[in-house]
Amino acid sequence: MDRRQFLLTTTGIALGGLATSAPAIAQAKTKLRVGYLHTVAVDGQIWTGMDRGSFDKQGLDLELRQFNTGLEVFQALIGGSLDVLATGAVVSNFPARGQGKVFLINDIEVATAQLWVRSDQGIKSFEDLRGKRIATATGTTAHVFLDKALRANKVDPKDVELVNQTMPAAVTAFISGAVPAVALWVPFNVTVRDKVPGAVKLADASAYYPQAAIIGGWAASNDYYDANKETLAKLIKGWAEANDYIIGNDSEALASLQKAHYSQTPLADINEQFRAQKMFSSHEWKRLYSDGTVTNWLQQSTDFFMANAGIKDFTPASKYFDPSLYLKTVA
Repeated sequence: MDRRQFLLTTTGIALGGLATSAPAIAQAKTKLRVGYLHTVAVDGQIWTGMDRGSFDKQGLDLELRQFNTGLEVFQALIGGSLDVLATGAVVSNFPARGQGKVFLINDIEVATAQLWVRSDQGIKSFEDLRGKRIATATGTTAHVFLDKALRANKVDPKDVELVNQTMPAAVTAFISGAVPAVALWVPFNVTVRDKVPGAVKLADASAYYPQAAIIGGWAASNDYYDANKETLAKLIKGWAEANDYIIGNDSEALASLQKAHYSQTPLADINEQFRAQKMFSSHEWKRLYSDGTVTNWLQQSTDFFMANAGIKDFTPASKYFDPSLYLKTVA
């Protein structure tokens, strides 16, 4: 074999080898470690996208890990065991401390946060709460809402006794009568309603929307965000497809969610959770990102968290929230 024939033959073999391995390379998926809370307002788009192949289509392999509160999921992100997370109002907390970058918003938790009271203990109005114990998980969506609700009804938060507990413990305390009031988030309202027939929902977050919107969304660790914009853009694309499917086909989407991921929760309760949040199409979110509305909503919650923690030198939402990736990604 002369030199020309040898080169042609070896080149052909090499190209053939590449052709054979190409499908395997194309099938390789990017792993993404995701922390989330198991409530429709947080994981609705996640599970819909997983079930419909929206993330798979983008070449992503989501490794999901469930947490009970936003505080816990952020601690995992900060500790390095997660790449990204989805949570509620706590998304406005840790990034303001320089721990995480917010890049995607799920929804507005219009009525997911609620204040329930026991009329059998003499609580019938906000005024009756003065000097009384209120159980909640501090530093969470429920806490943000409670502070706004008290102030809006001319009750200084210092005039009530806040009992900091995990949400299951707070609800149990309310049911047992150990506390006369509880600030919670859905679906814990279902347990309260079923176990305490005389319980009264004094208010929910919808009373303070849109002036004081509580929003939840996604954050990435600082290092991951800086180095993996392409992967996060794929996540946004998968999310947008799932989000828009839910909006356009809510009955089918909620029925599928209930059957596959909330089998212990009646469909009627899933629908109630869905109505307690406000979703926008991926294109409607573009306007809210662009005109500064989302940044302002995030800042409102950040101001509460930082004041509550006594932190004066913190990162504003205009710095920790980056809308540019979403705006570039969603056509």
